[in-house]
Amino acid sequence: MSAAPTEVSVRPSRWGLLAAFALLVATTQVLWLTFAPVTVESARALGGSEGLVGDLAVVNPLLFVVLALPAGRFVDRSLHPTLTAGALFTAAGALVRLVDPGSYGWQLTGQLLASVAQPLVLTATTTLAARAFPARERTTAIAVGSAAQFVGVLGGALGGAPLVAAGGLPLLLRVHAGLAVLAAVGVVAMLRVAVLAPVGTRDAHGLRWLRHEPLLWRLAGLLLVGVGVFNALATWLDPVMAGLGHPGTGGPLIAVTTLAGIVGAALLPGPVAARRRRRRFLVAATGCTAAVFVLLVVANTPVVAGVLLALLGFVLLAGLPVALEWSEAHVGVARSGTATAFLLLAGNLGGVLLVLLVQPFVDAPRVALVVIALAALPGAAVALSLPRREEAG
Repeated sequence: MSAAPTEVSVRPSRWGLLAAFALLVATTQVLWLTFAPVTVESARALGGSEGLVGDLAVVNPLLFVVLALPAGRFVDRSLHPTLTAGALFTAAGALVRLVDPGSYGWQLTGQLLASVAQPLVLTATTTLAARAFPARERTTAIAVGSAAQFVGVLGGALGGAPLVAAGGLPLLLRVHAGLAVLAAVGVVAMLRVAVLAPVGTRDAHGLRWLRHEPLLWRLAGLLLVGVGVFNALATWLDPVMAGLGHPGTGGPLIAVTTLAGIVGAALLPGPVAARRRRRRFLVAATGCTAAVFVLLVVANTPVVAGVLLALLGFVLLAGLPVALEWSEAHVGVARSGTATAFLLLAGNLGGVLLVLLVQPFVDAPRVALVVIALAALPGAAVALSLPRREEAG
């Protein structure tokens, strides 16, 4: 077990740092999804195919898989310079895309820079909370940082089309660049004034210790399933609902799911951790996931689907901060960045795998829903294997 940091010096600047960090986290998701909701318009503006435009979003999860664990190690060793680098890469990626809004090469270069930034930023979620906040506020800080990911996903998905309609791709890129610069300046400025507790003992064992942490492997299995289910839902819900006779409802239903998830991710982790109900919550969340998709097979009118998916989002997306908080409490601050990287890596991998698993069944929408329900069952088994006695620290 890694040593804890010395006592955090409680200052108001910690909330300013958290706000700036949350904005930066959300911005990384917005930049990732810049072209996804406006693929056709982007292909026309860039003079390329829709497949090439889709690749602009694919580079992000691919680089995350490669860079997550090194980024986590950097966070554990040097949080301040690592997070600063993440902020600067985020701004640079957004600004590079403005060099020539009609050039695919410049857009790809910008996406690559932003993709390098994302693991440097996201893997700092638990470490920042542990080093800037006292124990009683740590879960709240982790929840805010995690919920910011979903805020960014929602903003990126919903904001693209109106901006392109108002001013084409150049306006979209300018707005995103402004957001990125604002977030980067905020984080860099707040890192200069906020007080971060030093880490008592640095971890000097590389990644070998991960092999002997069954709790982390089980939490990783849960996020592999949970993030996979959400990504499969976001990717295929529109054609699935169209196949069930409800065309055009997929987008609004995904928005409902994500909004409910933002609320759940912000509100649930604190009470769950305070009452030591992490295992019970994760078991309930995985069971709810399977049940919702089974019910959608037989009851899928837009209103019913909206209620079911709101419930799903509320508990499913809250699983991310619950798992991250549990990992930090278990491994300690000196290894928290690496632990977070490991869990987020598993989630990204699950996002790719479940999207591919469901793809062959999209033309048979009820079968696709059953496949997602079945995919949730291993998650329930993993949740049941979590330790009943939770030990923080």
